[in-house]
Amino acid sequence: MSHYKAYCLDLDGTVYKGKTPIKEAIEFVHHLQGKGIDPFFVTNNSSMTQKQLQQKLVHMDIHTNEDHIISSSIAAANYIDEHYHGKSVFMIGENGLQDALDMKRIDRTEELAEVVVMGIDHDINYDKLANACLSVHAGAVFLSTNSDHAFPTERGFLPGNGAFTKLVEHSTGVEALFMGKPQPFMLELILKEYGFHKDEMVMIGDNYETDILTGIRMGIHTAHVNSGVTLTEDVQQQVEKPTYLLQSLSEWIK
Repeated sequence: MSHYKAYCLDLDGTVYKGKTPIKEAIEFVHHLQGKGIDPFFVTNNSSMTQKQLQQKLVHMDIHTNEDHIISSSIAAANYIDEHYHGKSVFMIGENGLQDALDMKRIDRTEELAEVVVMGIDHDINYDKLANACLSVHAGAVFLSTNSDHAFPTERGFLPGNGAFTKLVEHSTGVEALFMGKPQPFMLELILKEYGFHKDEMVMIGDNYETDILTGIRMGIHTAHVNSGVTLTEDVQQQVEKPTYLLQSLSEWIK
């Protein structure tokens, strides 16, 4: 493990579950930082800003710079700015997506739009979904922050943004382009911004369908941790396997 320069850790199910930190992951981050390595935190959670995620990590005794936290909202805003600069955007989402769009000075509209971007929205309602569908029916580009149908919390698995995105896809017949894992957009941002080589990067996570497939598609090493969505025995049945199979991140401290 010692030759990597960019350790990219998923958050939900890898570093914490809801508000509950995963002890072995906290110790692993401290271990890296003790060696002068600041890991990256790569999350499909689009609801929180980088500052909010940073503060949440501080409460778990992880101290990191905001720019080392990459969310699917950040990836979505960068993608819109690069490919659809100046286009009208209708957003379904929360502070994280709004803040990411604002940082790129992307204007939003409540009318029919040229781009629709969906993130998790705990206040989602029929009117928001209807406007998204109307815009997509009229030819809008359809983007979604992430395809997670569920995510782990202390209460159990709750509906994710992918479940709501499916509704719009089913209604319009148009598939969304997802910005989060398993698409490699967030990892590509890290690679470009910091100038890493792919053999210097490793993606660490609990979810095979998002975290591990992201790393595989990116062409970097991967480490599955048996702490969240996908059990180790299920990962072992996959054709494309991660580079490492870990019961917990404490195995990389020994």
